[in-house]
Amino acid sequence: MVKKETEGEIIKQAWPTKAAMEQIYAMKLWGDNKSDFYSGNGSHDPEIVKPYLDLIISFLTSFPKQLVVCDFGCGDFNVGKEFVKYSQNYIAIDIVLDLINRNKEKFKAENLVFQCLDIAVDDLPQADCVLIRQVLQHLSNTEIQQIVLKLNVFKYVILTEHLPEGEFVPNKEIISGQGIRLKRKSGLNLLAEPFNLKVEEAKELLSIPLGDGKGVITTSLFRMF
Repeated sequence: MVKKETEGEIIKQAWPTKAAMEQIYAMKLWGDNKSDFYSGNGSHDPEIVKPYLDLIISFLTSFPKQLVVCDFGCGDFNVGKEFVKYSQNYIAIDIVLDLINRNKEKFKAENLVFQCLDIAVDDLPQADCVLIRQVLQHLSNTEIQQIVLKLNVFKYVILTEHLPEGEFVPNKEIISGQGIRLKRKSGLNLLAEPFNLKVEEAKELLSIPLGDGKGVITTSLFRMF
């Protein structure tokens, strides 16, 4: 449970996600790579990262005025660091405080801000565009719903998810921080039940098949009302 009513006020409670993500980094469950923090192959494999970088840079540079960008789940910032110079302001968010503190020391720019927030619970910064790259796939449906309710304040949402290849039953429930829906032959679809995200336009921008039954990584653009 995230919140409860007490004398007319909403009291926010912590999700178990924070502890799970702290453990993942502490135990290097996403790989070591001789780094203090490592966000896994999805943030470092050139075959996955380069097409995504090209796509997002092309999107950000298509506007006459640079956008304010918010990065939900910035991780070790190996990917996000490439977008800072193409943004008016870049707000990088992660739930792990030690990771955010490390990023603050390692990456510096006048238009770059790091914040430690739980995107399901905390108030979110204002921005034109939000990037959510392989983050929601780790969260329970209840937690995702809390985030979905906040997305309509952004003009653009660019979502990347690891999905099964071919047809699948979307949005099967999982426990936050304990793997992703792929192990249940499912994947996230914000437009389907129970989320029913309302958008003005939805478009798949990128699909990267991993082969050997490992699924596909897709990136979609949602233009919000």
